[in-house]
Amino acid sequence: MEETRKRELQAFAVKIRMAALDAIHSRGSGHVGGALSIADVLAVLYGGEMKIDPQDPRKPDRDKLVCSKGHAGPAVYGTLALKGFFPYDELRTLNRPGTRLPSHCDRNKTPGVDMTTGSLGQGTSLACGMALGDKLRGLDSRVFLIVGDGESDEGQCWEAFAFAAAKKLDNLVVLLDWNKRQLDGWTDDVYPMGDYMAKFQAFGFDAVKVDGGDVAALSGALERTRKGEGKPFAIIMDTEKGHGVQEVAETVMNHSLPVSDEQFEKWTAQLRSELAALEG
Repeated sequence: MEETRKRELQAFAVKIRMAALDAIHSRGSGHVGGALSIADVLAVLYGGEMKIDPQDPRKPDRDKLVCSKGHAGPAVYGTLALKGFFPYDELRTLNRPGTRLPSHCDRNKTPGVDMTTGSLGQGTSLACGMALGDKLRGLDSRVFLIVGDGESDEGQCWEAFAFAAAKKLDNLVVLLDWNKRQLDGWTDDVYPMGDYMAKFQAFGFDAVKVDGGDVAALSGALERTRKGEGKPFAIIMDTEKGHGVQEVAETVMNHSLPVSDEQFEKWTAQLRSELAALEG
């Protein structure tokens, strides 16, 4: 990847983090850690990998995103606002009466959201159904599924993955946010899942593991998913919960946090400085 392109995607990821924090701060608290850990992959997906049209969010042959960890909605909303799906200022209506931006992703309310999620695990089955439906329609499109490592404790996820391989859904890309923490603590303490690469390969996936904070590595991994070779794809993203804001990343129980005015100003100042260095 060219250095200029890499910096553009890194800058986009920083902007997504700032937008997510803006939304959460407006509400006073929210799912900070898991929103920040997917900013890099969202930057790569919406920064050019996905076939989308903000002026026609329901275009049938578009690529689609299912954020199964729907509580990370603020990062998705921030991305969509930055891409022009709705006005940026609307981010500050997060989870308020009458908002189009509920706490969890809702396709019936938010322009650009392709599937309602948040009941953890269910997004996996929904994404598989969408991918199969697109194949049956003969559409040249892909479905990208962001799934959390915490929710992968659930059997429904692995039933869905077995289904994806059985139906040869090579238009499905599973992006596992392996940030190693879930609501109740470290995933290895709550319910250790072992080797994700070996699991996905055993289930019939073309699997690869990358640094989930490296936009170039993510882009390279996603490039191979464009070919479609009869297998669904799994990208295990080695991420850090709260990545991009050191104070959040160093807070062990960072699944959901209050965001005070002081914290918001401090964190966004740090991100603005990072953005200036990337764009300078």
